[in-house]
Amino acid sequence: MRYPGAILIVERFAPLRSRLLELLAGLSYYDWRRQTVAPGWSVKDITAHLLGGDVAILSGRRDGFRTSPIICGNAELIDLVNRLNAEWIVATRRMSPQLLREFLSVTGPEVEKCFASLDPMATGGPVSWAGPEPAPIWLDLAREFTERWHHQQQIRDATGRPPLYDPYFLQPVLEAFVRALPLTFHDIPAPEGTSVQFRITGEAGGVWYVYRSLDSWTLVLDSPTEPAASVALSEDQAWRLFTRGINREEARSAAMIHGSTDLAEPIFTTTAIIG
Repeated sequence: MRYPGAILIVERFAPLRSRLLELLAGLSYYDWRRQTVAPGWSVKDITAHLLGGDVAILSGRRDGFRTSPIICGNAELIDLVNRLNAEWIVATRRMSPQLLREFLSVTGPEVEKCFASLDPMATGGPVSWAGPEPAPIWLDLAREFTERWHHQQQIRDATGRPPLYDPYFLQPVLEAFVRALPLTFHDIPAPEGTSVQFRITGEAGGVWYVYRSLDSWTLVLDSPTEPAASVALSEDQAWRLFTRGINREEARSAAMIHGSTDLAEPIFTTTAIIG
C-alpha cells in the first residue's frame, strides 16, 4: 500500500496572502458588512479573525509568549478556541477595514518567515482534528494553510467574488483535510482489510482510501481489497463539508455513494477545523 506523503507548502503562504490583500482592497463598504457562512461573523469579522491567527502565531510560536492554560482534552480545546475567537472579534470591531488590511500586510510576512524557519519534518504538537498524538510540523503548517484558505473563500462566497480553486492553493487544502478521516472512522467496527474509497472530483481533487488494519483505520492511496463503500464529492462540496459550510444531509445528497451506506456515513461527519 502507498501512504500519503508530507504536505510541504511553506512557499505558498505568501501568494495566498497576496490574493487575500488583493481581495480585501476591492471590497466596498457594504461588502465588509455582509454576513458569511460562519454564524454571526461578517466579512470584517472573518478578516479580523485572520489577523488574530497571525498575532497568535507571532506571539506564541515566534516569541514564545504563553497566556493560555494547559489544555486537557479536545472539549477544553474547543471551548478555549471559541472563547478566544469571540473575545478577539469583539475587541477588533473598533478597527476599520483599512487598518485590518494594513495590519495583515505587516503580520503576514513575519508569519511566513516564522514558518520558513521551522523544520517541517520535526515533531510538534497534535493537530486535534487529525488525532491526539504529536504530529509533524508539516501537518500543523498545512492546517494553518487550510485556515487561511477557507476563511478567504468564505469572504469570496459572501461578496460574490470568484472562488480560489486554483489547484496550487486548493489541492494541499484538500490533502490536509482528508487527514481527518482516520480519526472520524476510529470507532467504526469493521473486519481487518476493509476499505472505504473517498474521491474528490475536480482539478484539485484526488482519491484516498480509509483502510482497516488490525487495530486502527489508516489513510492510504490504494487498497489491496475491493472497497466496501465509495463516496465521491466535488471539490466545492468537499471543502465545505470539512469546514461545516454545509451539513451532512446536504453533502450526502450531493455525493455519489456505492456499497455500504453505514461505512460511507462517517465521511459526512468529518470535520477538519477546531471549534
